[in-house]
Order: sequence, then C-alpha cells, then structure tokens
Amino acid sequence: MKAIRIHQFGGPEVLRYEDVPTPEPGPGQARVRVAAIGLNYIDTYHRAGLYPAPLPFTPGMEAAGVVDAVGPDVTLVKPGDRVAYAMVLGAYAEHTLVPADKLVVLPDGIGFEQAAAVMLQGMTAHYLALSTFPLKPGDTALVHAAAGGVGLLLVQVAKRAGATVFGTVGNEAKAALARQAGADAVILYDQVDWVQEVKRLTNGRGVDVVYDGVGAATFEGSLDCLRPRGLLCLFGQASGPVPPVNLQILNAKGSLYVTRPSLGHYLLDRSELLWRAGDVLGWVAAGELQVHIDRVLPLSQAAEAHRLLQGRQTAGKVLLTP
Repeated sequence: MKAIRIHQFGGPEVLRYEDVPTPEPGPGQARVRVAAIGLNYIDTYHRAGLYPAPLPFTPGMEAAGVVDAVGPDVTLVKPGDRVAYAMVLGAYAEHTLVPADKLVVLPDGIGFEQAAAVMLQGMTAHYLALSTFPLKPGDTALVHAAAGGVGLLLVQVAKRAGATVFGTVGNEAKAALARQAGADAVILYDQVDWVQEVKRLTNGRGVDVVYDGVGAATFEGSLDCLRPRGLLCLFGQASGPVPPVNLQILNAKGSLYVTRPSLGHYLLDRSELLWRAGDVLGWVAAGELQVHIDRVLPLSQAAEAHRLLQGRQTAGKVLLTP
C-alpha cells in the first residue's frame, strides 16, 4: 500500500510517499481501508519532533473509512462497518491498524469526509467547551484562530452552550466565516489591539475563559484578556511553545488559572469517547454543527498540505485522500 513515512524530523519536505506492506490486524485491532484523513496541527508537531515518535513512522491522528479485517476476539466492529477515529498515530496511509475500542461506527447520513473533518477537532471543541471550562448562559469566551479547524467548531459549540463568544482572525474572509459560525464579535488581530478590544467588548471586565491554540504569540495577551480568576485553556502551540512562566504573573494579573489540556486526557475510556463522538457526529448529522472543509488534497501532496496549514493559508479543515 501507499503511505507517508517520516525517516527524520524536519519540515514538510521530510514527508515521503512510499510503498509499505499492508498491515495485518493483531489481537484487539481492526484494519481500516481509509477513505479520508484529517489534517491537524499535531501532525506538524510529530513531523518536526516536538512530539517525537520512534523513527520511521507514519503520521496522522484522524481518519474515516471501512473496516476490512479484524484481529482475534474483536467484537466491537466487523468488516464492512463505516468507522472513524482520532488520536491513533498512522492515519496517512491507504490502510491503518486501529485498536477496535478506539473506533466509532458512523451514523447514517455522515460521509467519510465529514467524519474525518470533525473527529479530532470536533471532540476537542467538545471537551474545551463542555468539560475544561463548562460554558453556560451568561459566560463570555475568547476563541483564538476562530476560523481555523477547531475554531469554527468551538465557536458553534460554545454558542450552543449559551455563551457570548468573541473570536480573533487574520483577515476579513476568515472573519466572515467566524461570524457565520455564530461569533458575537470578531477581532482582526493585525488591525487592532485585540486585548484592548476584548476589554472594550466586556466593559473592562475581561472574559471568563480564553481558548488559545496559538501559543507563544498570544499567551501573554490571553492572560490580559481574562477577568479575575478567569481560565486560560492553552490547547495548542501553532505559533510555537510558550516559554517558561513565572507563576507570580498569574497572581499579579488577577489570581488566574491556566491549564494545558489535550484530547487524549479527555478520552480516558470508551464511554467518554462514545459520548463526545456521539454528540459531535449527531450534531453534524442533524445539521446543527456545520463543517467547513477548506480543501481536499491527495495523500501524495501531504507536504503541500502541511505548508498551507502552517502558512495560515487555510480556514476550516484540510483533508487528505488516498
């Protein structure tokens, strides 16, 4: 089969499209014939070695397709099932092995591209808005990169919970997408002082929570946007990792809270996976959560997809197809 392999850490150029043996499922595993692969920022962290995996390896943490073989004693899925998954390495391939308990059977009305576009980022939006800081009517939230893959979904989930949502974006086209998703106000961070704009929008109080997947470039400003005892959810580092912080800053800025969550810790067992995936896929199937797919590229162009993502040339989700 064809797969993307990484033999050394580095830039997009290290993504190599190669022939590799088609794997056979072992105990507890299912083999998925991949139909669509979701591109995520974590893929760039694996590629660059920020989150190192043993070399060589196939990147990718999210895909949808059809089960075509199962290992011994697997009963949760069967050949022919339409499935999707997230947080299992190896998705950039024509076939991939997945622990059966990590697979979710797709409901009717959900296509492979939709599923691959919402599993990882949709469940991220779900845990951020419903668990890390459980939003309720009257709460205010700031979402950075509000037109990104997570951002567009997070704005919608936060609005569904009843919150007032502000978003930051890089240009007017992305601002339009964030408004369509339901953002109450959209801030073009290159054109205004976004911290002061958040303070203005909240009458000087600050927001209850900031959802920040950008990292180094926004961290300090995000703290300055919070009300006293507010929470910064730092869930990514698209602009690079945040440098070491003197925790006294949190006291000086209002007895603030900071957490650095990741999806894996919010999928601790299969019941939690089925809850989050069930909500997200159910909302999509019912037309209550809109999925914006920016573009679909062939798997052989994975390097170009990474360049587009890291060059901020995309809005919404980018998919790869074998």
